Amino acid sequence: MGTRESNEQTGGTGRRALLGAAVLGASGTVLGLSGTAGAAGARHGSGRGLKGLPVPTIIGHRGASGYRPEHTLGAYRLALDMGADIVEAGDLVPTKDGHLVCRHEPEIGGTTDVADHPEFASRRRTKSLDGVPTTGWFTEDFTLAELKTLRAKERIPANRPHNSLYDGRWEIPTFEEVLRWQDEQTRARGKQVWIYPELKHPTYFREQGLGLEERVAKALRRHGKDGRNAPVVLQSFEPTSVRRLAGLVRNPLVVLLSGAGTRPWDFERSGDPRTVADLITPEGLAEIAGYARGIGPTLDLVIPRDASGRLTKPTTLVRDAHRAGLILHPYTLRNENPFLPADFRRGTDPDAYGDVFGAYRAYFATGIDGVFTDQPDTGLLAREDFVNG
Repeated sequence: MGTRESNEQTGGTGRRALLGAAVLGASGTVLGLSGTAGAAGARHGSGRGLKGLPVPTIIGHRGASGYRPEHTLGAYRLALDMGADIVEAGDLVPTKDGHLVCRHEPEIGGTTDVADHPEFASRRRTKSLDGVPTTGWFTEDFTLAELKTLRAKERIPANRPHNSLYDGRWEIPTFEEVLRWQDEQTRARGKQVWIYPELKHPTYFREQGLGLEERVAKALRRHGKDGRNAPVVLQSFEPTSVRRLAGLVRNPLVVLLSGAGTRPWDFERSGDPRTVADLITPEGLAEIAGYARGIGPTLDLVIPRDASGRLTKPTTLVRDAHRAGLILHPYTLRNENPFLPADFRRGTDPDAYGDVFGAYRAYFATGIDGVFTDQPDTGLLAREDFVNG
């Protein structure tokens, strides 16, 4: 199934409260980050990147989701306060009445308090989501007004119990609200705020008459954000969806790539036999470059892990993608031990923070152009180390 979690470990208990080596000031802004890191960063990696942004680019994965429940305005705002170059504001899924909202998945039992609402008990059902039987509550079975009665909660509290402190604080944001928030934050901060929405399960929704691409394009045009240099990067695990977007908007587009042996769901449905392994060949990358600006591979496509979970030798993906003219924004670096390669885990507590700075060094050294991270402050410090090292 085309989600980032299909390549990432979850589980375990406990988390240490750490904000890297940065110190939060009273305003919530990260202090102590070098002002030269961004400019110097452009000398590293491929030299490619998005207009006006440093390389390697630090992308707040669903906001600062290592510290706040993901896909909430609180997580998005904290990512900006920490200095993230881009905020992944929006995994876009539709409501019953056609609005786009920001949730990790259409199934919202794990990310909202919907189970605590007896009036919605009858909405719980089992559906086939990209071929996987999934039980819970789905956004497409709710109107926007109904979803607005719910509140967000931490998705993986076993790993991040501190985040559950913020359960119930924020509602589910709509894409329209995010676009307005982007403008408000740009004005307030005096610099352009970038966002990086993902279209979730576009084939699944198109088959229900809820096509995502047209809705996204309409919203971007309404806000004047559908240009070649617009500060909105669009991404999807389905190449067909990205191709469709290329015919509707001029925004930078990114094809997300799961494990090498997997097939995008749109390929499954259309009978296309190709796997991700075919898409990351020089020929496959050249084809992607015909309609997209970059790729977002799982980190294991950049540096595979062995049977024990330790990093091995980097692949040729970075070189091959750059030769095709593509940028690479792999996913996802997280501080907690269970999510790190085995060689960077530390101590016996499976949910303590490991040597994430060592992991950043290894991935940055491959020449990637940026990375998704749940802890943007840590990513910024790691970039500073890399640039100054």
